[in-house]
Amino acid sequence: MDTQVIQLIVNGIALGSIIALAAVGLTLTYGILRLSNFAHGDFLTLGAYLTLLVNAAGVNIWLSMILAVVGTVAAMLLSEKLLWSKMRLIRATSTTLIIISIGLALFLRNGIILLWGGKNQNYNVPVTSAWDLFGVKIPQNQLLVLGLAVLAIVGLHYLLQNTKIGKAMRAVADDLDLARVSGINVEQVILWTWLIAGTLTSLGGSMYGLITAVRPNMGWFLILPLFASVILGGIGNPYGAIAAAFIIGIAQEVSTIWLGSQYKQGIALLMMILVLLIRPKGLFKGTI
Repeated sequence: MDTQVIQLIVNGIALGSIIALAAVGLTLTYGILRLSNFAHGDFLTLGAYLTLLVNAAGVNIWLSMILAVVGTVAAMLLSEKLLWSKMRLIRATSTTLIIISIGLALFLRNGIILLWGGKNQNYNVPVTSAWDLFGVKIPQNQLLVLGLAVLAIVGLHYLLQNTKIGKAMRAVADDLDLARVSGINVEQVILWTWLIAGTLTSLGGSMYGLITAVRPNMGWFLILPLFASVILGGIGNPYGAIAAAFIIGIAQEVSTIWLGSQYKQGIALLMMILVLLIRPKGLFKGTI
């Protein structure tokens, strides 16, 4: 295989691991809360900027990422308290929820520009050399990103399959009303959903900032691959979203050989349209 193709596959795996983290949060919020959250990408951006804020104060980058998770989860819980819980009470339509989430996305993005400005910024981390493996350059940051993504995904798997709250989340995703009647604390499940979504999304943003620059529209440009991963993997299926994220990440990077980097987003859109036409339920079974 050509060295250039292998290099792009390596880059695609790194990108896919970031998309996977954020896509899991997005698919959980849809599967459990029935919310197509277009602000999800901007919460990812918020995670990256909170990491930048803490890191700029002289804190270690890894501790900065953890503290950024706290801030991002707090912002998501605030949006739940002020917006989404009230919308569920009045049984708002999916169209209304989508419009509100787009408004929230614009609010977050413009707030970030107001506080941090619109220019590209970088974390205060030591420059690390890339490993040369048979002509393929593998930056150490990409390996760290992949390792962290794998750890987060394994942790999520354990939570969903082996804990009481994980089983409750699966029950609520299958049938919310039946879960409520069965005595499951639905409000606690909703709280955990935002905690998991916020944690994974913030980590995804921090890692994306680690392998690229931190910029206000970074999450907005990822929103299409995120939704494509959710649809491709089967809506509400976190494992499907993870697999689809790696497929899309690799496909986007490899496509630059023929189409150029400016059409990366188009590949995610094309894959999403093809899946909707051929297999509307996605490649895997939906819901968790």
